[in-house]
Amino acid sequence: MIAADPERQAQLLRGVLDMCLLALLAGEPAHGYELVRRMEAAGFGSVGYGTIYPLLTRLRRLGLVANESQVSPSGPPRKVYAVTAAGREHLEAWQRQWIGFTGTVDSILTIARS
Repeated sequence: MIAADPERQAQLLRGVLDMCLLALLAGEPAHGYELVRRMEAAGFGSVGYGTIYPLLTRLRRLGLVANESQVSPSGPPRKVYAVTAAGREHLEAWQRQWIGFTGTVDSILTIARS
């Protein structure tokens, strides 16, 4: 049996990470540390802060998330991110696109197994 390919997994994650972050934030606002924890809990393994924070900055610049400072129980204030109305619209569109895309891939893989 061929082992899982970590590079392929990383490429797939890069393609959907923004959608996954928006989905996680749509459920509940969070700071970057919490998002890393949620990604790990969801089964993505170790997604580093060096990946999450630049993407959050990009999503904020696009108007898909907003952030506010909250007092931290230990240390400096931290930024808590929440999905904006535009972010929710993008998430819905990306979900429709994802469902169509994965349906097509599943169809092809089903043919290959036949």
